[in-house]
Amino acid sequence: MFMAEKSTGHLIEIADTHALFDPHVSRVKGCMHYGEEAQDPEFFDKSGLVFASGETLPLCWTDPYYRRKG
Repeated sequence: MFMAEKSTGHLIEIADTHALFDPHVSRVKGCMHYGEEAQDPEFFDKSGLVFASGETLPLCWTDPYYRRKG
């Protein structure tokens, strides 16, 4: 699954989508696609990621207590 880095807009291929969907995990492993080839895997904070369209991540992916708010 591809996400984008908020600050740069560069695409990041997420290696572990289960971690992306888990609200208890704040960092995900992925490879930035910048330049001619994918870079080495590294960890990215979910707070710095958005969908490629620019939409933010759903609250249920980032906040384990999302149901208690509101």
